[in-house]
Formats: sequence, structure tokens, C-alpha cells
Amino acid sequence: MSIVGKRPEISGIAEALAAREPLFHRPEFGTARQDFERMMAAEFWEVGASGQIYSRAFVLDTLEQRHRAPVTEDLSVTGFGCQQLAADLFLASYTLDQSGRISRRATLWRQTPDGWQAVYHQGTIVACGS
Repeated sequence: MSIVGKRPEISGIAEALAAREPLFHRPEFGTARQDFERMMAAEFWEVGASGQIYSRAFVLDTLEQRHRAPVTEDLSVTGFGCQQLAADLFLASYTLDQSGRISRRATLWRQTPDGWQAVYHQGTIVACGS
């Protein structure tokens, strides 16, 4: 995956976050509920590609269900970008192709002493020809 507009001062952070996206689809960071709990800030919430708002608890329940059986996905990330918003807060954005379902994604990540935690995530479906 190439990183768009990579600024040298945050290149290591951009690479670390690129390795974590798409959010919740990287088995190397864990597939059990406790793994996902560690990845999410206590105040985490999400706006799904459908426009629905999802709480942390709902997302955890959904991920636990999804990973009860092996998950095989055809995912492609392009146009990954990273911006520093505050001393410990970064915005990761990219386009995700899930077997032809194209969406733009954004995740707010907080750098903590215990590692990276997602604070917010949003997916927006890309209309045909956009």
C-alpha cells in the first residue's frame, strides 16, 4: 500500500496506522473480543457505510459474531493518508474496495502508552462514477 502525501515527521506513524487498516480486518492484531476491546477507546463509536451510528458495544458484539468462523475477505486499500490532529491524535483515511463495494474510510487513532486505540471510524459508500 502506498501512503499519499507522507510527511517525513510522521512517516513512522503513517506506516503503523496503514498496517492497522482497514480497521478490524487485520487478524495479526487479534480476532478475539478482548483484542478488539484493546484496539478501541472507551468512547469509540462508528458511522457505518450505511449511515447508521454504532456504539462500541454493538461493534464489539458484531466483531465477536463475525470471527466465530474463519473470515476470508478480498480487500484492497488505496490512497492511504495520515494527518496529525493533536499531539496524540491522528486521522487515517483511505479508499477500501471490498470485492467491488467501494467506500471511503476514516479512522481517528489515539496513541496511548498501551498502543494505538481507535476513537472513531466512518465509512461512506462511493457512488458509481465518483
